[in-house]
Amino acid sequence: MPGADLAGYVASVPLVDHHVHGAFAAEITRNTFEVALNEGCPEAVPPWMTMMDSQLGFAIRRWCAPVLDLPPHVPADVYWARRGDLGVAEVTSRLLRAAGVSDWVVDTGYGPDTVLGPDAMTAASGQRAHVVVRLESIAERLAAEGVAASDYADRFRARLVEGTAGALAVKSILAYRCGFAHDLSRPSDDAVQDAAGRWVEGDDGPPGRLVDPVLLRFGLHAAVDRGLPIQLHTGLGDRDLDLDKVNPLLLLDFLRDRDVARVPVLLLHCYPYHREAAYLAQAFPHVYFDVGLALNHVGVRSAAVVAEALELAPFAKQLYSSDAWGPPELHYLGAALWRRAIGQTLGRWVDDGDWHLGDARRVVDMVAGDNARRVYGID
Repeated sequence: MPGADLAGYVASVPLVDHHVHGAFAAEITRNTFEVALNEGCPEAVPPWMTMMDSQLGFAIRRWCAPVLDLPPHVPADVYWARRGDLGVAEVTSRLLRAAGVSDWVVDTGYGPDTVLGPDAMTAASGQRAHVVVRLESIAERLAAEGVAASDYADRFRARLVEGTAGALAVKSILAYRCGFAHDLSRPSDDAVQDAAGRWVEGDDGPPGRLVDPVLLRFGLHAAVDRGLPIQLHTGLGDRDLDLDKVNPLLLLDFLRDRDVARVPVLLLHCYPYHREAAYLAQAFPHVYFDVGLALNHVGVRSAAVVAEALELAPFAKQLYSSDAWGPPELHYLGAALWRRAIGQTLGRWVDDGDWHLGDARRVVDMVAGDNARRVYGID
């Protein structure tokens, strides 16, 4: 059947993982491994449960086990023992290479001392890696250096230009720091100076995490002026994030801004707001989205999420990502589950006569990598 032909095509198409982090750089304990399988909770897994008893855990046993020369659905203890026998370097190399990713677009802003950087990702996978720069990291480094409040705006703009030389994009984790239910218009330099004074020169000791909404939105608009694509975390995240305040529809006023409309804005993850993100991708020429991160965590239900993401938005506005961080299982699974999901979904539509096989292949190419290559300028 034509759908079967499509499945073979999907299995071999190279992917651009347009939002990803590094894999663990050193050996880890099983508890560290299992904590990394829980997106919401950073605490140790209680002794009466295991994260391997989850959609993600079952997907690891089904899809990652064969990459490590184990049968599908092997018990979790056997899987972990095999992982230890092979060692972190071999496990990482096998899983990264099996993902079929040609380009990793790497956010280096979270846990850089714990995971592989872009060069190490290239060495482990044999494929290219590119850099995404976090806006909040630039601000926090400036604050740690003791920047004067009066110099903050100019120093941030200059550091942004310096720090993004060679980068493909910038990213903001505004969602974690204050959410989207704020005024996100461009602040004046006076407002920035006042906010920087409260943060950098306050009486509470050295500045910590940037959470001031004025400085966060200043960073966003400085990035707009820089002209690189802007990635924005939306939707699913750990419990530091107020999920009700990161619905991408709350970004409407920001997206309507004429200056913002000059740069691509990429909504990351989006689940459970992926239908809202799809609407925004349809409504604004400069908005794109993905359903990365969620696919790993919903496991076998990933086909439903991919099908829902394909309902409304133009296919030229969707990108593939894994948003994997830590266990290389997540880098591989993101690819394996996306391939399975889009192959099943489009294959069914082709077999039902609703889609032509050639069109299905074109859409696979768009989402797998062509859209990302166009948006980020990847050769």
